[in-house]
Amino acid sequence: MPKVLISDQLSPAAVAIFKDRGVEADVKTGLTKDELIRIIGDYDGLAIRSATKVTAEVLRAAKKLKVIGRAGIGVDNVDIPAATATGIIVMNTPFGNSITTAEHAIALMMALARDIPAANASTQAGKWEKNRFMGVELTGKVFGLIGCGNIGSIVADRAKALKMRVIAFDPYLSPERAADLGIEKVELNELLPRADFISLHTPLTPETRNIISAEAIARMKRGARIINCARGGLVDEAAVKTALDTGQLAGAAFDVFEEEPAKSNPLFGNEKVVCTPHLGASTTEAQENVALQVAEQISDFLLTGAVTNALNMPSISGDEAQRVRPWITLAQNLGTFAGQLTETSITSVEIVFEGTASMLNTRALTQAAICGLLKPALSEVNMVNAPIVAKERGIRISEVRRDQQGAYEGYIKLSITTPEMTRSVAGTVFSNNHPRLIQIKGIDMDAEFAPHMLYITNEDKPGFIGRLGSLLGNAGVNIANFNLGRAGRGAEAICVVQVDERVPDAVLQEIRALPWVKQARALAF
Repeated sequence: MPKVLISDQLSPAAVAIFKDRGVEADVKTGLTKDELIRIIGDYDGLAIRSATKVTAEVLRAAKKLKVIGRAGIGVDNVDIPAATATGIIVMNTPFGNSITTAEHAIALMMALARDIPAANASTQAGKWEKNRFMGVELTGKVFGLIGCGNIGSIVADRAKALKMRVIAFDPYLSPERAADLGIEKVELNELLPRADFISLHTPLTPETRNIISAEAIARMKRGARIINCARGGLVDEAAVKTALDTGQLAGAAFDVFEEEPAKSNPLFGNEKVVCTPHLGASTTEAQENVALQVAEQISDFLLTGAVTNALNMPSISGDEAQRVRPWITLAQNLGTFAGQLTETSITSVEIVFEGTASMLNTRALTQAAICGLLKPALSEVNMVNAPIVAKERGIRISEVRRDQQGAYEGYIKLSITTPEMTRSVAGTVFSNNHPRLIQIKGIDMDAEFAPHMLYITNEDKPGFIGRLGSLLGNAGVNIANFNLGRAGRGAEAICVVQVDERVPDAVLQEIRALPWVKQARALAF
């Protein structure tokens, strides 16, 4: 009988699911790190919330562990790379608390609009300062969303019900999806000066860190208000404090912080600020939902091999995993390749499965490809929720299956369409189970994927390869493999270089300055 450790508090109904499904469940909450390390080796599964820290040290002791299930979306307390390296699947429940988080953002907006926390403290102190707390109406105000995925779209719906005018910045939001939601899609530079209230609903990535910076705040309408229920680090907290002091901002509400638990913060003590201790998912309904979901998901995996909402593996049954795994890797790498080269909204994706690839679990392959495509910009996308995230952004996904027509027994071709262009990339799996690139933008190619790669498009001119090699050599960048393809003599050419480490930005700038270079990007896999 599979055995699961529940190390954080789950509802009795979740514990009952394990037992009713034939899974032995031990509830042992409040364990110290040493206590967890001492007993984790006895368990096949681990069910957690946010309190248990699943570190690399814990995972090294987890000799039998096959799956970790997080009741909730955030997995900052799990070392996912270490879990993946040891073959442990990490699952979460990404959509169990979406409504709760959206409602919390609306609640914070209302609290800001009417100075409710400060007015409450004043009134309970017996001051009755009726003229001091002059709020603003929400009706007719411009509500700016930064991020319009699952939670953001729910917030937009609630804001519209309050008769607000909703505008949204999200590179992955298509015009068609915006029209369906009844909102206006805008660029960030347009949103900042127009919005009366700005609410963030985007993951924290290198691109979105401090997206609300001092410079961004300076471009906002004077007297705007900010709400952040998404991730700490999206907003420069010190810049917000300065803007509140000068009156550039009329208020700010934070449920998440750069450092948590937030014992001290530059925003604390300011009556224009409303703070809550990461309560976005903290309702009875949400906590019950995610607990029940994680119990079902862990049980399904341990008893049938089914994988749901995995962060490091797609949905796939156990009996086909070995045959499909290299093709999943190929599909994800093709998506990651295209995603790192796509900087605008995506309108559609076509995935062609030919020959042996068409006879596999193409749903899992599609999930892997879409996950790879979106993950460079949306770090919380996984192989299960990727199609849902794509649908929320209005991205049309189509699959084509066909028999073998060319030289390869099977291959996958991914075509990405944006408002400006269509880009395609294709690959196959050789007999050694190694995925390979075979075509980029219609140009034939033969290249392996590597952790660090350099992608260059250029005109096919004599001397280019020598100058590129010399530049990399002078910069101390070692070339592991060099692959070329061209449309024809003197026409567009593509260069894919495997390097031993990431090419520094300064070196990339030098490469872009070379004659005949049209594009140069550092890629990571």
